Amino acid sequence: MKAMILAAGLGKRMRPLTDTCPKPLLPVAGKPLIVHHLERLKRAGFVDVVINVSYRGEQIIEALGDGQAFGLRLHFSREETPLETGGGIRQALSLLGETPFLLVNGDVWCETLPRQLALKNGDLAHLMLVDNPEHHPEGDFSLSGGRVRHFGEPKLTFSGVSVIDPTLVARHAPGAFALAPLLKAAMTADRVSGEHFRGQWVDVGTPERLKALDRALRDSV
Repeated sequence: MKAMILAAGLGKRMRPLTDTCPKPLLPVAGKPLIVHHLERLKRAGFVDVVINVSYRGEQIIEALGDGQAFGLRLHFSREETPLETGGGIRQALSLLGETPFLLVNGDVWCETLPRQLALKNGDLAHLMLVDNPEHHPEGDFSLSGGRVRHFGEPKLTFSGVSVIDPTLVARHAPGAFALAPLLKAAMTADRVSGEHFRGQWVDVGTPERLKALDRALRDSV
């Protein structure tokens, strides 16, 4: 199985930190945020990792190289302008292949990967959901019997870590588009499974949360 890290965003919420540094390279506990992802993927047995880049993308490519330093093979999908989540995946399909892949949002930190990496017959996605953080109390999706719905209560928050079947986006026209509407359509068709992760997870979306994660990881060493 291949993995993909979404790293093409502009990082607007992280300004001024991202004025000169792309968000994936912001340091957390002594190493760039994206390196935490790469090391976790290596420990989990992944070899090929696709990374989409746009804003200051050459800085990311130069910092990570071909992945040999991490024991991985890195493949970069360059976007002239950010294509959003769905469009970024759609453009990278030639690198990802035709089988399900692990998808990781570059701006989250999570201590583990989903327990379920294989999709059940007919499913288009498997989402790892977490308890709602303070900044997102309303949540995103509900989970019942291992199936994810975009309606119902109580709702949990999508962690930004999932397993995706390429056919979820393959039929969409190229260009910028969001992944969420396609996921919701798949949920309506009962083709999305999920799990509730209760461990450490952080949406590293603001300088304050970046600092808090940095402190937490340094204190845990």
